[in-house]
Amino acid sequence: MPKRKRDALSHGAALVSMRGIRLSSLCFLMHLLQDKISTILVLGNQDLQDAIKPREVRFHSLNFNNTLHWQPGSTGEGEDTLYFVQYKVYGQSKWQNKEECWGIQSHFCDLTEETSDIQEPYYGRVQAALASIRSDWSLSCRFTPWRETTIGPPTIKVVHRKKFIILKLQAPRSAYKRKRGSMIPMTNYYDLLYQVFIINNLLDEQHRVLVYEGKDKVIKIEDLRRGVSYCIVARTSVLALGRNSAYSNKQCTRLL
Repeated sequence: MPKRKRDALSHGAALVSMRGIRLSSLCFLMHLLQDKISTILVLGNQDLQDAIKPREVRFHSLNFNNTLHWQPGSTGEGEDTLYFVQYKVYGQSKWQNKEECWGIQSHFCDLTEETSDIQEPYYGRVQAALASIRSDWSLSCRFTPWRETTIGPPTIKVVHRKKFIILKLQAPRSAYKRKRGSMIPMTNYYDLLYQVFIINNLLDEQHRVLVYEGKDKVIKIEDLRRGVSYCIVARTSVLALGRNSAYSNKQCTRLL
């Protein structure tokens, strides 16, 4: 074979070899770049998952109206963030979806019916979603309605007489109904005491004097001065739990 032809073939082979090396290096770099992008996306997704994860998941309960509340993640309030709620009885392995709170924008979910066995302990949990990213679940503390519900004050009706007043107290109503539709009073679940206080507006509008403590629902208050304005407030006391309710709204009157 002539020398010139051999040299041309050798030069061509060298070019092919160099191109092969370049292509191999380019493929290697592309793989590295793809791995880098995937890592960045994974890290970015993880950061977003952590940022939208709901915080401070807890039950709020008044007279067995049991509602799960939570705060948005560190990203704050977002119109596009959706929340998903599940609940279960302590000891069970399977979580139940709360259908009315599946993909909602609000930060609370009514679980009154789902937690109606008041002696059972429950858990709730919340997950957030933004676009295609979902956070981990945020879990509430264990919640037992009978032990943890807040009991409201009684309602008061004042009946005037010439020299005294009659107070008619009504126990706070629970969230649950009888078969006929009336609300079940909290006295069906607890042994409640009523504490009644009177305020003499002529002396000190902030000073409450205890005038009755017991279970009676009709109370007579005497020895009131004519022409003086009095206000009545009451609260419930739960001896079994060692707790008192908030005070009722003031009911004010004046003996003529």
